[in-house]
Amino acid sequence: MTDDVIEAAEQIEMAPLTERLEAILVIADEPLSLVMLATATSAPVPAVRQAVETLVEDYDGTSGGPRRGFELREVGGGWRLYARAEHDGLVTDFVNTQAPSRLSQAALETLAVIAYKQPVSRGQVASIRAVNVDSVVRTLLARGLVTEVGTDAETGAILYGTTDALLVNLGINSLDELPHISPLLDGPDDTDVFEAAAR
Repeated sequence: MTDDVIEAAEQIEMAPLTERLEAILVIADEPLSLVMLATATSAPVPAVRQAVETLVEDYDGTSGGPRRGFELREVGGGWRLYARAEHDGLVTDFVNTQAPSRLSQAALETLAVIAYKQPVSRGQVASIRAVNVDSVVRTLLARGLVTEVGTDAETGAILYGTTDALLVNLGINSLDELPHISPLLDGPDDTDVFEAAAR
């Protein structure tokens, strides 16, 4: 390794653990367990637990500083940053003004998979579409077309389903009114992949 690389690595290790955790949490799409955070920051789990508690207190304003508009919340056995519930309306209005009026082809395909296979995890959707769907799912969540409906008991992955907003946009009363999927697929191989990938 070059001296520059070694120096950069040493600076990362010297950065306070809370800062390193924030850097990871701010880009996380799903809740991260203490073990995952410890692995990502190369820190022992007890130290990560203490640092997480420090961040929670800091964001809540209980450590003497101002209360933040976001919080670090434990959900499904992991930790993730969320906007505070009292700002949901503000965030929704902002996202809706930023979002384009039409969904991209990738978003429509992802939405279709979620609609037909729900409840379904992001990984299962990615398996069916054979591409990364993280940013697309974030877009659908922001548009209020899908929502988190639970977690997978075995993997802890977040499960997604559609919302009533989708029914309104499609002009239907229930998902039972969606057309059957088999005639829409190219051939038996596509049907097998669609049926098997989200089991």
